[in-house]
Formats: sequence, structure tokens, C-alpha cells
Amino acid sequence: MNIIFLPVQILLSLFLLFAVSRVYFRFKEGTINFGSFLFWLALWLAALFTIFYPGFSNYWASLLGIGRGVDAIIYISIALLFYLVFRTNVIIENLREEISQLVREIALKDKPKKKKE
Repeated sequence: MNIIFLPVQILLSLFLLFAVSRVYFRFKEGTINFGSFLFWLALWLAALFTIFYPGFSNYWASLLGIGRGVDAIIYISIALLFYLVFRTNVIIENLREEISQLVREIALKDKPKKKKE
């Protein structure tokens, strides 16, 4: 049995293996938590699996009532991107509020007290 890989499969596989390595190293250094590690690892491994078994995306597309597998991948990717942008905005807003609170506390702490005469 001859296995022939398309150049695009090789390039995408190299990129996805690089992405998996980045996730692993970020987890090891403590930059991301275990839940994020599992999420990103599952995402990249699912993409890697889909590269070598494209019929798998057609199966999921038919379950979702979508015509082609590539369309299902695009729809799911867009929905995932919207969710990640929303989540990032929530995190940024929380950080903004924390920074504002810290600045207020520092400003009040450093304010010289008026002496009563």
C-alpha cells in the first residue's frame, strides 16, 4: 500500500505539530492552565486528524445538515472565533476594572494627609 501525502497535508501537519508544541510548552511553563491545555490540544489534534482523513469532516457535516465538510469546518471555525473574541473582551474588561481599582488605591494611599491646625 503506497501512502502519498499532498504537499498541503505536509505543510499543515508541520504547522499543527508546531502549534501543539507551543501549547505543551506554555502549559509546562505555567502560562496556561490544564483546561486551556486540553482545549487547544484537542483542537489542534482534531485539525491534524481532519487533514489526513478529510471524509471525517463530511460525516460531521451530514450530521449537522450541512452539504460539505469544508463548509462545516468554516462555520464551526467562525463560531469558535466569535466565542474566543468574546471571551478575550471579557478578560480585557476585567483587567481594566482591576487596574482602575489598583490605581485608585495607590492614588489614595500616596495622597498627603492635611494637617489640622
